[in-house]
Amino acid sequence: MESAWVSQLFKELFSQRARHCLRSPIRTAGNAFRHQHRGYVSSRFKDPPGTSSWQQRIDAFPRDMSKQLREFPQVTSKELRSRRQRPRRVKMLIRDFIEGMKRSLYNLRELKKVLDSLYNPNYGYFPKHATIFNSPEPYDFGSLQDDAHFNRMVDQQYVKFEDALDQEDPDETRQLWHTPAELFRPHYGEAIARYLIAHYRLTLFPYHDLIVYEMGAGNGTLMLNILDYIRDVDPEVYQRTKFRMVEISKFMAELQLRNVAAGGHTDHVEIVNRSIFDWDTYVNSPCFFLAFEVIDNFGHDSIRYNPQTEQPLQGSVLIDEEGEFFEYYERKLDSMASRYLRIREASTKSTYRTPLISPKFIRDLRHSLPFAPNLTTPEYIPTRLMQFFDILHSYFPAHRLIVADFNYLPDVVPGINAPVVQTRYQRRNVQVTTPLVHQGFFDIFFPTNFGVLEDMYRAITGKLTRVMSHKDFLEKWAYVQDTETRNGENPMLSWYANASVMTTI
Repeated sequence: MESAWVSQLFKELFSQRARHCLRSPIRTAGNAFRHQHRGYVSSRFKDPPGTSSWQQRIDAFPRDMSKQLREFPQVTSKELRSRRQRPRRVKMLIRDFIEGMKRSLYNLRELKKVLDSLYNPNYGYFPKHATIFNSPEPYDFGSLQDDAHFNRMVDQQYVKFEDALDQEDPDETRQLWHTPAELFRPHYGEAIARYLIAHYRLTLFPYHDLIVYEMGAGNGTLMLNILDYIRDVDPEVYQRTKFRMVEISKFMAELQLRNVAAGGHTDHVEIVNRSIFDWDTYVNSPCFFLAFEVIDNFGHDSIRYNPQTEQPLQGSVLIDEEGEFFEYYERKLDSMASRYLRIREASTKSTYRTPLISPKFIRDLRHSLPFAPNLTTPEYIPTRLMQFFDILHSYFPAHRLIVADFNYLPDVVPGINAPVVQTRYQRRNVQVTTPLVHQGFFDIFFPTNFGVLEDMYRAITGKLTRVMSHKDFLEKWAYVQDTETRNGENPMLSWYANASVMTTI
């Protein structure tokens, strides 16, 4: 674990009561960070000829970082992969800071990236501190009185689970979280298995094998429950089932391999220890591609707009000699951000919000006030998600996607489509108001606008889709009576009410 200064850092965060966040595993409130509000440059002047066109997000009395902006190199997370210490004296795009994308020409064959704040192998969030909760045995929902009874049981098992971990390796900054596949096993996985069997037998059997790809599979619980169900219910399909896990973390890949062996599915599972964004193998066979609670961690670009000209500016972060972060915006968008905005403008039929939604005269009035910001609030655009769709289209042309994630998140940082940024310290949840946080200690996850997601996916892949609520999907494919409590409440349907599912049809 990191030195005593880390403990001091987190002690400073606990100055007021925290609000519950959806991904937070413990239902009781903890303490949270006292917010420090930030402003922007208030200058309205144009850049003199020959000067930089960047606009910096700064405090009321900013440091002049012009020299550092000229001298510090622009880096990507790929270039930081071998570093064992957090970077200093560099600058990078905000999406590079969050997830580690390489800033380059948009060429799929050149994508060789790793993730920095979340996935850097030496100091990233998931490799260093994240642990996925799993209960010793599946819950007997029929013996529980109601949803609140289930909540109490989960809380109690969290404490026991972390007590056992602390006996082996105490960690005050352990990040412990859960997934629906873990909480509602095996019922959740069996619902996905029924979906796969039904669509496979209807459209692909007997001419093709049932090939399933899953990325970001965690402990592999969903995969095991799916394979168990297919083996027990439809042995003929099971004999033709091939499950391929795409896992960026070496530790998680090894854990999944052990769980596969323990479950007796070794002959049906292949684990590919790489990022999906490193994929360069053409798969011409029809396949299903599962992405459950994965895209919320994909990197987003931060875009602000000039309120008068409506010109978009792309966000970057400069890290100085002392490791302090300085957010700034440039008028020149890179190819990925500009392409996303073009495709969204051309293809999206669904409504979506931008910082320019208010009438121009209101924006002009607001931004003419003394000390008003010279840029709008940020909009976070899912450029990494667009890149994922490109890879599906280029390397998996016959795929059928099943993606499930959050359509809404509470307690997000300021901005449109903004993320939740949170951590845990001494088993209490801490939420902050900026994504520019100490790498490796904070989870950063975004809500998804499924209307825009569906239109973008259709435009890039040319495939038809269906979007439904998480609850509707489970009511169609799960045996929901198996997760009902005695008073008729159903935790599997109510716990993820702010999630949606999109499927290729």
